[in-house]
Amino acid sequence: MSIGILGRKVGMTQVFDENSVMIPVTIIEAGPCPVVQKKTIETDHYNAIQLGFLDQKRQRIRKPNLGHFDKVKVPPKRYLREIRLDDTEIQQFEVGQELKADLFELGEYVDVTGFSKGKGFTGVVKRWGFAGVSSLTHGSHEYFRHGGSVGSATTPGRVFKGKKMPGHKGDERVTIQNLQVIDVRPDQNILLIKGAVPGPQNGLLIIRKARKKQKKA
Repeated sequence: MSIGILGRKVGMTQVFDENSVMIPVTIIEAGPCPVVQKKTIETDHYNAIQLGFLDQKRQRIRKPNLGHFDKVKVPPKRYLREIRLDDTEIQQFEVGQELKADLFELGEYVDVTGFSKGKGFTGVVKRWGFAGVSSLTHGSHEYFRHGGSVGSATTPGRVFKGKKMPGHKGDERVTIQNLQVIDVRPDQNILLIKGAVPGPQNGLLIIRKARKKQKKA
């Protein structure tokens, strides 16, 4: 488990390091995220903190959720997400505490989770990278981007589960690991992350401390 924060993808730009090398970065509005609820093994059988992100008008929040926010005296938030923690990490946080961009340090590595852009209904060439029909002669009419046969008339005489076929592409939960933090601007709640992150502009992101890589020396 690793602590994280909620954020919003602002867009992409580029910065230059001390050697004038161009670095593509993603601008992320990270926090502030108040701790709305604290869950422990004793009460909920697992350890987690529930974070809120982005203010929302009270009339747009359902009454049960309004009571949830009012109980801990936190303004209504548009997003609520849980971050799982270990026994030792959960002790560091209390309800009402705010997590901000300064949770991360310059040069640190993070894992970013978001939902990829939806591409709608696509065929097997775009969705799975099929080559299509190799031979465009000898009677191949209107049959260039098809998937070919999908089953067999003999045993077992059915289509196997998991067969790559046309369908909905994108709009899936994706995690990109080991992205380096290029800059932290706590006064603006801004993180600059090297490289691209999943999702469209203004898409919700979960930024966690990397589990597989340590801070660059």
